[in-house]
Amino acid sequence: VQLQASGGGLTQAGESLRLSCQASGLTFSNFAMGWFRQAPGEERQFVAAVRSGDGTNYVDYGKGRFSISRDRAKNTVYLQMNSLKPEDTAIYYCAANSNRVISSQLRLETGYRYWGQGTLVTVSS
Repeated sequence: VQLQASGGGLTQAGESLRLSCQASGLTFSNFAMGWFRQAPGEERQFVAAVRSGDGTNYVDYGKGRFSISRDRAKNTVYLQMNSLKPEDTAIYYCAANSNRVISSQLRLETGYRYWGQGTLVTVSS
């Protein structure tokens, strides 16, 4: 299984970025997908997750500014980040686990079996 995250970079406050995570080696429709972030000196934290099937999604960090979606045809999950702030600076990781995982588990690192390599987002003021 491989999760290839991309789309990070350097941007200015107020701008938008869309992160992508393409999955391979798994049956995408059987997996819930999530995004986590790790800022310098901090622990990894949950950002958002989306289930397969009905597309139920959960957004914690960046609620109101961030949204998550998935494209079954492309085996890809997206994290749309709008109105970026300097404190959004972090490495963003995508992750995958069985779609049967309960919602509370989707907010935990331990709720995910597979992880991507991360993509760095830097927001300047």
